[in-house]
Amino acid sequence: MVNSVSEAQYRAHQAAASVTDPELPFITVEELGILRAVRVEKGIAVARIAPTYSGCPAQAVIELSLVTALNQAGFEGRVERQLEPAWTTDWITPEGCRKLRRHGISPPVQAGKTVCGLFESAANPECPLCGSQQSERVSEFGSTACKAVYRCRSCAEPFEYFKPI
Repeated sequence: MVNSVSEAQYRAHQAAASVTDPELPFITVEELGILRAVRVEKGIAVARIAPTYSGCPAQAVIELSLVTALNQAGFEGRVERQLEPAWTTDWITPEGCRKLRRHGISPPVQAGKTVCGLFESAANPECPLCGSQQSERVSEFGSTACKAVYRCRSCAEPFEYFKPI
């Protein structure tokens, strides 16, 4: 019995962890720190997630994608929202930060190590293209509210910066 429970738990977690963010399809909800836990009880797999913020337009798509992934793995899938503690960019994994950088988005400075917030920006986010910290903010908002647009003064390329929360 223990092995089947462990196997079910593993399969459910793997299914949920494979779901990608619809706004950043190169990164999983686990790498973003949104997926907090997965539990299996009597064939029902429940994914617990922490929304990035209450008005995130991707939330419904993420929840539907999680239920679909769990169903495809052979479970009745459900999602629970975890509001406390609130999600923070500190939960983005190192691999998540690497993927952001690889896709031209400067990862957030850890919120616990800076005074930055959603509507404040780091003094000099690092350019994900050339690594320079000589950058200037062009716009407080990028393609989504959680990103700002910067331009690198060294390579002159624009890039998005994922704001720390």
